[in-house]
Amino acid sequence: MKTCIVVIPAHNEECSIAKVIGRIPRSIGDIQIEILVVNDGSTDQTERIAVRAGADYVYSYEQNRGLGAVIYFGLKQAYALGADMAVMIDADDEYPANEIPNIIEPIVSDRADYILGSRFLRPIKGMKLYRRLGNYCFTWLQSVLLLQRITDGQTGFRAFSRQALRDLDIIHDYNYAQVLTLNIVRQGYRMQEVPISYQTRTAGDSFIRWYYAFKVLPAIWREMITSPRNRVHGQSPIPFLFHKSIQSNTRNFRI
Repeated sequence: MKTCIVVIPAHNEECSIAKVIGRIPRSIGDIQIEILVVNDGSTDQTERIAVRAGADYVYSYEQNRGLGAVIYFGLKQAYALGADMAVMIDADDEYPANEIPNIIEPIVSDRADYILGSRFLRPIKGMKLYRRLGNYCFTWLQSVLLLQRITDGQTGFRAFSRQALRDLDIIHDYNYAQVLTLNIVRQGYRMQEVPISYQTRTAGDSFIRWYYAFKVLPAIWREMITSPRNRVHGQSPIPFLFHKSIQSNTRNFRI
C-alpha cells in the first residue's frame, strides 16, 4: 500500500485546523493517507486541537519561523517518513481538503510530479482585489520565467511526487510559493494544474503580509541564478527526523 502524507502548516489556526483535518480522506483506493501538522509558533490552541483532531504527526516550533521554513520542514519530513507522495494544504479552510483525490491523480497516473491546485480555473468569489492583483503579478512573473502558462502561482494546495520531495528546495523563510515552483520545474519535473474549489478565509491569521513582496523578489532572482537545472535523476541527502515526546496515537514533537 502506498502512503500519501498531507502536510498542513499552521499559525494560530485554532478555529479551522480541526475542520481541515476532519475533511481529509484517510484512504484513497489503495493509498493510505497520513496527516502531518507543522505548528509555526502558534500562541493559541492550534497544537492541542490538531492532536485531538487526529493528526498523525504534530511538529511544533517554539517561535514563529515563517511559511517557507515550515513548508520546507514539513515536506522533507514527509519524505523522511517514506511518503510515496505528499500534499500541502493551508490550515485556514480556504482550500477543499476533500478534493485531495483530484490533486494527487496526475501523480498516481504518472502524468506529473508537481501539482498546483488552481483557484482560477473555476469561478471564484470573495477574494479581495489586492490579493487578486498580487497573485496575478507573481503568477505572470513565474509564467514568463518558466516559459510555461500558470494560472495560480500562489495556491496553498499542492501535491508532490516522492522524487520531487527529495530534490525540492525553498530558499525563502517567509513565502515559499514562487521559489518552490521555480526550483522544481527548473530541475525538469513535470508540472500540472488541477482546478479546485475555493472559499475565502473566515478566521485565523494569514502568514502573508504585503511587505513580503520586497523580500520575495530578491529570493526569486537568487533562485533563478543558483537553482540546479534538469536534475531529475539526481540524489539528495535524506533529511533527519526529530524524536521527542509521543502522546496517544499522535506523534507530537517539539522543535
